[in-house]
Amino acid sequence: MSNPELAGPGPAGIGLMGDSAGPDYAPLRFLARAAPMEVATSTSVRETLFLINQSRGDAAVVVDEETRLPLGIVTLRDMLHQVIFEADTLDEPVASHMIGAPLTVAADAPAHRARVLMAKKGIHHVLLVDAEGRMSGLVTQSDLLGLRGGGADALIGTVAAARDVESMALAADQVRRRGAELFTSGMGVEALCQWMSGLNDLIAMRVIELIEDEFDLPGIPWCWMVFGSEGRLEQTFATDQDNGLVFLPGEPVDTQEVRDAFIPFAQAVNRALHYCGFERCRGDIMAGNPQWCLSEQEWGHQFDTWLRVPEPEALLNSTIFFDFRPLYGSFELVDRLRNRLLATAPEHPRFFRALAEGALSCTPPLGWAGQFVYDKNRSHARTIDLKLHGARLFVDPARLWSLLQGIWSTNTAERLRAAGAAMNRSREDVAAEVEAFHLIQRFRIHQQLATSDRDLANRVNPSQLNELHRLMLKESFRQAKKLQLRLRQEYGL
Repeated sequence: MSNPELAGPGPAGIGLMGDSAGPDYAPLRFLARAAPMEVATSTSVRETLFLINQSRGDAAVVVDEETRLPLGIVTLRDMLHQVIFEADTLDEPVASHMIGAPLTVAADAPAHRARVLMAKKGIHHVLLVDAEGRMSGLVTQSDLLGLRGGGADALIGTVAAARDVESMALAADQVRRRGAELFTSGMGVEALCQWMSGLNDLIAMRVIELIEDEFDLPGIPWCWMVFGSEGRLEQTFATDQDNGLVFLPGEPVDTQEVRDAFIPFAQAVNRALHYCGFERCRGDIMAGNPQWCLSEQEWGHQFDTWLRVPEPEALLNSTIFFDFRPLYGSFELVDRLRNRLLATAPEHPRFFRALAEGALSCTPPLGWAGQFVYDKNRSHARTIDLKLHGARLFVDPARLWSLLQGIWSTNTAERLRAAGAAMNRSREDVAAEVEAFHLIQRFRIHQQLATSDRDLANRVNPSQLNELHRLMLKESFRQAKKLQLRLRQEYGL
């Protein structure tokens, strides 16, 4: 079977159509305005309009006159609306017309988080804050890659309008069908993953909202987390759930009681997500499992244990759980866990050596003469699992280097880019690794759309590819070999 739609323009047939789209995973601080305009609460509307006009901006942050903490946002559009219809407001204090309690996002969070939250809430500005809660920037929709292309506007409206799980399932199916259309029409893998991850996040957030209304949950901070490919923003068309829940009990002694209160809710969410097409995790890594519904202190202790004792099970768990990110609830809880992990991980060199050994235990499926090497699956002979023996070749080293370099990003391509910059590697070499990773992902997606058999969803038979695609796949594996060689040299393995 030939796959002509896999090919795209580029040198030696390696380039992929649409994969020049910029990443949406870089830290927000690099996209923010360096110094957002601030006005005190007592500043008049007239003066605020003048200041915004002078700055050639479209918004200002209203701050407390003494503490300088942000209290709200005023936008040029809203202010002009006020002036046109209520002309006598010009001399009133701007605080009377601000948007109070503005949405804030951690400055180190990826752009994806702001993009999804802005789409969900229908807003155009987000304040960035540092670890101490101080304002560090302002981001607008124009600063971000939008979630508006490919018919996303209508889909976002469908998700927001859903009032039950049945309608959410229909919305999820529409997203998958539209994503398949975008892929076959030539959208690049990175852009497609950005698009689908954003909409899948909105679907999952809406599902959690709907289920939350059915339960009387404890009035404490909590957050739904996602792991694995969902945590890396690399969900494809055949993926299952990997999620957990973190909460902050009033007192440590209340932990078990609080967990017992959250478990029925989490299990209901897992069932609803399954109904919407997000398969249950075969390993039961789901928030409805009490083992993964933990307090912030328990999650921190769990991470510390995996770092201190790098046994095989701990290493396996790290490959899933260390790609975590927040999805719904109090994001601060998860951000604190991320900061804690990045601060403590470099103190455990045995863990990193074990990670490197684990990454190198999976070798690229190419023989010494450049021929394909097949895994020993008797049911599907002469095939290669491009998840276990393809994407993983890039995912594992990227995770290791990001933890070692203190990189917030969970996305593989962005981890490779950020780690490469931190390690002063050639941009051309890093770009080749990223493109090879995306090429393997493209083969995986094509296969997932071609079969309904989950066991075949990531398996490719090279003999069914045309000559060009076999060469492209081999070149991707050669890039993985170069990446692994560097890892061997770093750890003397």
